[in-house]
Amino acid sequence: MCSCRSSYPASAQAPRHPVAAHPEQGWTLLCDGSIVFDDSGELHPDGSVVPPHRVPAEHLTATA
Repeated sequence: MCSCRSSYPASAQAPRHPVAAHPEQGWTLLCDGSIVFDDSGELHPDGSVVPPHRVPAEHLTATA
């Protein structure tokens, strides 16, 4: 875990920074122990999950 978290008040959201990146596998480990995936999903140390923020297919546009 990152020691930078202790310098922020409990009510504030501490900025997170990467400590290990594996773009070839699609994930990054952050200093607070969270894993962020390339599809925008997250896995937190307490086991909670943030699902990926996906755009519905009908909102995508094709370019030529």
